[in-house]
Amino acid sequence: MSAILDRARAQVLADGVGLDEAGVLEVLRSPDDDLSALLQLAHEVRMRWCGPEVEVEGIVSLKTGGCPEDCHFCSQSGLFTSPVRSVWLDIPSLVEAAKQTAATGATEFCIVAAVRGPDARLMAQMRDGVAAIRAAVDIQVAASLGMLTKEQVDELVEMGVHRYNHNLETCRSYFPNVVTTHSWEERWSTLTMVRESGMEVCCGGILGLGESVEQRAEFAAQLAALDPHEVPLNFLNPRPGTPLGDRPVVEGKDALRAIAAFRLAMPRTILRYAGGREITLGDLGTREGLLGGINAVIVGNYLTTLGRPANADLELLTELKMPVKALSATL
Repeated sequence: MSAILDRARAQVLADGVGLDEAGVLEVLRSPDDDLSALLQLAHEVRMRWCGPEVEVEGIVSLKTGGCPEDCHFCSQSGLFTSPVRSVWLDIPSLVEAAKQTAATGATEFCIVAAVRGPDARLMAQMRDGVAAIRAAVDIQVAASLGMLTKEQVDELVEMGVHRYNHNLETCRSYFPNVVTTHSWEERWSTLTMVRESGMEVCCGGILGLGESVEQRAEFAAQLAALDPHEVPLNFLNPRPGTPLGDRPVVEGKDALRAIAAFRLAMPRTILRYAGGREITLGDLGTREGLLGGINAVIVGNYLTTLGRPANADLELLTELKMPVKALSATL
């Protein structure tokens, strides 16, 4: 076993102290021969510092498409020729989606909107939607609405939104290659306000945007500095009509190495499988990731791409003897 794994065993597994950027880079550069030992160590870290439970979440888009931003991976941008067009979801449909999510055993239901940041109409829709969901379904409500003002942060807290997702997407040094209509610092500002409000911070990104392995390590270190409650880990699923539509998919072994590296950087964090795992890892890789540091999943479909059927993930968790986190434990 390589020296970095020995060091991680002593530092991360024994003491719960995450690897720094240089350590993460060593893990990302580790040879294929070390991969199974690396995944085993990441699993041990997850079990020791997070326990065996897996948090299950469903997501739904309140406003899909027509976004004014130019995030190069996203088919919801109104600036590209991708086929997604602007659509709003009505409140009864939102409540029904929450009910279906709760029926899978999920404790989290995240309402997402393709916007730079919410306007008055969207905040009103959120207010009505969250109230209707809380009246009808026993589930935690999270939100992902882009960049916020302090007033909007406070309003979401008042509504009862308990977790806010705002992904940094990639490391600070690579971000201008992916988005030009707003800055990495603007995203960081929203995340800081969310943390100060008492809402849980959910922040991750997408691997495979063209970043170098050094920038992947930089990203892990920046997330660790933010110390989010949850990190959704996406792998690029190239979308037709977007600037990154022709990029190759992340190699399965590199994806698994990254999962383990992010776990070793953030031993206590909820590390969630998000978009792209199906095309990147397939069924076998999905299993390996759950045994390599992942402890949360989004079930069902994503915003503009299909996921695995929810029952397939739930059956896999049962087979792996990983209990689904109960709602009572999250309240």
